[in-house]
Amino acid sequence: MPAPAPLPSDDDLATPLVVDLDGTLILTDMLHESAIKRFRADPLAALRWPFWLARGKAYLKQELTRGIAFDVAVLPYNEPLLAWLREQRAAGRHLVLCTASDQTWAKAIAGHLGLFDEVIASDGQRNLKAQAKAQALVERFGVRGFDYAGNAHADMAVWQQARRAVVVNAPAGVVRQANAQFDVDQVFPAAPGGLRVWGRALRVHHWIKNVLLFVPILAGHHWFDWHAWGHLLWSFLAFSLCASAVYLANDLMDLESDRHHPRKRRRPLAAGAIPVLAGALVAPLLVLASYAIAAWIGPAFLGWLTVYFLVTCAYSLGLKRLVLIDCLTLATLYTLRVVAGSVAPGLSLSFWLLAFSGSLFLSLAFLKRYAELLVQQAAGKTKAHGRGYHVEDAPVLQILGVGAGYMAVVVLALYLNSEAVRKLYASPGVIGLAVPVMVYWISWLWLRAARGEMHDDPLVFAFKDRASVLAGLLFAAAMLVGTIAW
Repeated sequence: MPAPAPLPSDDDLATPLVVDLDGTLILTDMLHESAIKRFRADPLAALRWPFWLARGKAYLKQELTRGIAFDVAVLPYNEPLLAWLREQRAAGRHLVLCTASDQTWAKAIAGHLGLFDEVIASDGQRNLKAQAKAQALVERFGVRGFDYAGNAHADMAVWQQARRAVVVNAPAGVVRQANAQFDVDQVFPAAPGGLRVWGRALRVHHWIKNVLLFVPILAGHHWFDWHAWGHLLWSFLAFSLCASAVYLANDLMDLESDRHHPRKRRRPLAAGAIPVLAGALVAPLLVLASYAIAAWIGPAFLGWLTVYFLVTCAYSLGLKRLVLIDCLTLATLYTLRVVAGSVAPGLSLSFWLLAFSGSLFLSLAFLKRYAELLVQQAAGKTKAHGRGYHVEDAPVLQILGVGAGYMAVVVLALYLNSEAVRKLYASPGVIGLAVPVMVYWISWLWLRAARGEMHDDPLVFAFKDRASVLAGLLFAAAMLVGTIAW
């Protein structure tokens, strides 16, 4: 954050301060936000976008605003800049919002903030960017008759006509060029980005959920099949890239809902740490890379990866807003990883493993929604934004989830008395110790959630939680010892 600026001089007070919107006042771009919002509301309308663009970019921006509602209160505003603008306003300075975004959004944002004396914006006929914006401001205030706050190379044309430049959230190259060519009054540096921010956006830590691909090779005791392990490692990468692509797409579709959420509003796309356009471009590239790997592994694995991708897309586009259906879909996505893990190396899949996995993952899906509702309740909200649940549904989800978890325990107990156990384990009685371990682990997860301590995806949480890791080691030890004839 820049050092506090001195109070404006008399010359400053006599000079209007013009502020750009996209990337300056807000850490996002309203054209891209409008496109995502319009696509979510009416995907088929995207077929008309090229025809709108043929009539000019200003016309495209205007048409993208039609028929959609936008909560401008939750946009990612540049808070340091806003604090400075409030000081300027309090001192009596004339503030102007001038943007290439459509006037619909510009007026709504100005009305929400209550800072600006006037708004100059694109109107469906003229796209106020670069030279067009500079010309409009010169016509309104004259050459050197205004100060201008901007963030991009396109703003160079405006700074050439301004008295002073205020550089906000700009790349290092823009800052250097502005300092070299113009009288820079203030610099509001951009927030740090880089690989760490992209790692958060791609949910790299969630890749750990794809270890479920290795469950069939472990459960089937193919421990030394190195060819199968090689296929599974490539399968892990394919699923991880595909999952990251879906996470990006999901965050793009959920921008407004995430911004209403106490924790999800800090996600890189929702917070403006990564441009919406960058997310929209990277997602399909990840899908292509994932499919290239899957095609090399084999057509069967490619088919199951496609099923996974389509189900996740359906979930992002609408299923996640349907009560209970969303949890069933989440459980299906977990189980599909196990299925794909058997197909990639060409292993057979046990009915017992499917029944156990399905029940357990359904419990974890209910747990995820239950924990989210507790967060909403703590924030004083009555409904989960973008979901079909009310906070009073939490006790019902708790009952359903605990029941599904214990159903997985029952399946495990029945499995111990099956013919499959006697074929795979030399000492079947030993693996009976896995049953109380499972009872403890499921109960522990739900206890932590009820205390409001489940702050991540349940499976990711389990890999970080000491008690869960210990339970997993005891479960694996029971299974391993059971293979030895005592």
